Amino acid sequence: MTLLWIPLLSLLGSIISSRTGKLTRNQSTGLTLLMPIIALLMTISVAPAVFSGHVIRETISWIPLLGIDIALRLDGLALLFVFMILGVGILVIFYARYYLSSNDSMPKLYAYLMLFMTAMLGIVMSNNVIQLWFFWELTSISSFLLISYWWQKSEARKGAIMALTVTGGGLALLAGLLLLGNIVGSYNLDVILASKEIIQAHDWYEITLILVLLGAFTKSAQFPFHFWLPHAMAAPTPVSAYLHSATMVKAGIFLLARFYPALAGTDIWFIIVSLTGLVTLLFGAYVALFKHDLKGLLAYSTISHLGLITLLFGFNTQLAAVAAIFHIINHATFKASLFMATGIIDHETGTRDMRKLNGMWRFMPYTATLAMVAAAAMAGVPLLNGFLSKEMFFAETLHQQLLGSMSWLIPLLATIAGALAVAYSARFIHDVFFNGDPINLPKQPSEAPRYMRVPIEILVALCLVVGIFPNFIVDDILKAASFSVLGGYVPEFKVALWHGFNLPLLMSAIAVCGGLLLYTQRRYLFQFQESLPSLNAKGAFDDAVYAMTK
Repeated sequence: MTLLWIPLLSLLGSIISSRTGKLTRNQSTGLTLLMPIIALLMTISVAPAVFSGHVIRETISWIPLLGIDIALRLDGLALLFVFMILGVGILVIFYARYYLSSNDSMPKLYAYLMLFMTAMLGIVMSNNVIQLWFFWELTSISSFLLISYWWQKSEARKGAIMALTVTGGGLALLAGLLLLGNIVGSYNLDVILASKEIIQAHDWYEITLILVLLGAFTKSAQFPFHFWLPHAMAAPTPVSAYLHSATMVKAGIFLLARFYPALAGTDIWFIIVSLTGLVTLLFGAYVALFKHDLKGLLAYSTISHLGLITLLFGFNTQLAAVAAIFHIINHATFKASLFMATGIIDHETGTRDMRKLNGMWRFMPYTATLAMVAAAAMAGVPLLNGFLSKEMFFAETLHQQLLGSMSWLIPLLATIAGALAVAYSARFIHDVFFNGDPINLPKQPSEAPRYMRVPIEILVALCLVVGIFPNFIVDDILKAASFSVLGGYVPEFKVALWHGFNLPLLMSAIAVCGGLLLYTQRRYLFQFQESLPSLNAKGAFDDAVYAMTK
């Protein structure tokens, strides 16, 4: 019964936290943290068995007369996501205790966060695809509650409705899962993952694949379904740090990884997934450079990094899948820490507008140092975790034939995307912490409370330790997750800081130099961007989408 207790404890935590309204902030936080901490310890206790190649399964009879059971499954991929969901969730709950004002309901936020945690755990641990779909829809409902937490703000209501409309489109996914079940004669995930030949030889394969990918792309904000994510930034920053870096937006990525053994390996998978990821990677990176709102910049950079992971899964090679899994880990750590640092900046200055936030280094040097390290990891600077997975990504782009004789464009476009990532990361660092003096700040800036910085310190330390000693930290979980995604086989690979002078290293150097050059010439880019007649820049496109959802 160990596996069942992991989501049950999270659900119990949601109920407990909703009843802590009369307790102090510390008591409410402590009681809320208790359940996910116990669940994390239970997960750690079974991790060695998963690392050794075992898949832990549990089936609990629910409605025997109807033959309905609760089926749970913990393999390497599920274990990786459970660690992320619980680990980052614990840090976010602790951080929220200091972020929320006395006027905000802490029990309500904690209850919604724990409900969302339960839904995510249900997705990654389900061994029945209909059960998976149930939890998939629950993430949409609970994220709606979280994004609309400040319901009195129109942008919060608008963002919540848009996110629910786009990511709640689970009918396509349900149809795809039903077709999968009919093709193989079972809705059991073990059976589906072992039936690749049957599925791909079936006449329904193409439509099934498209329906499943629609579910994955909408949840993970892939182009053209990306527009909901920036509007979801109306949520409190702890929500953004959890949903939009480590969990909700990764649910679609999890779906790609989970069904990779059954659906990948065909031309249609290769074309749809690769091209969608490539367009999303470039589009998100480009738009991020021009956002003045800190959370807006992080939202579009998240879209870009999700595109990078999708592109790697689309490459359809074993090492590309390993690189995708590695970047899932790295992105969760540096992006969650960046959202939390942004929350501190907003909390202590009263604004997220980079046109006002200048010279923050003088007022909050410790927070600035943490944020700069995390931003450098996002840019892919050596000695940090983002550099390692970026190197693996660049290496995989050199071995693709997606565009035939024009396939040389793939490493070129990847390098351009890397340069844009360096440029928007440099803007995050320079425009906020240096670049003169602050302009008309609503509040006098200062360092955040000591314990508010602890979650960021832990995540930034992981960025450094993984970047310098990757095999010491992530080797076991990366191999276990890759073993699950690749159907029981792990290719020979080496995650290391130095692979000698090679083309990926040259691509990294070009990206860093090109990104810094782009940033120094940003005034010309901004003039060019402002001259473009863009519906999205005027808000007309998003307003039209919102109107359709009402």
